[in-house]
Amino acid sequence: QVQLVESGGGVVQAGGSLRLSCAASGRTFKNDFMGWFRQAPGKEREFVAAISWSGGGIAYADSVKGRFTISRDNAKNTVYLQMNSLEAEDTAVYYCATAPSGYDLKSTRVDYWGKGTLVTVSS
Repeated sequence: QVQLVESGGGVVQAGGSLRLSCAASGRTFKNDFMGWFRQAPGKEREFVAAISWSGGGIAYADSVKGRFTISRDNAKNTVYLQMNSLEAEDTAVYYCATAPSGYDLKSTRVDYWGKGTLVTVSS
């Protein structure tokens, strides 16, 4: 059974940092893109960041460029999201996902979703 389990969410003050992790299990994710989405209260789920198997292909939403960094450790089947300079607008449930390509991931044509981890940024 494939599982994506997010961790690392919490409450942080504006300007602070958090690091999210997503551990994948159940099959190999070789050649898959992995990424992060988020959903704020009353809003639709939106793309945040994606990374290829090799790490050579990375994409970010404009709203997080320069503040968030995505990385992955293939030996651990884990993807990370380092979030710096957090703003109140970053408050959301953050979801991990996998897809065969970066285009599929950004288009929300996702193979697997995690259950999410809540990030709350207080101003």
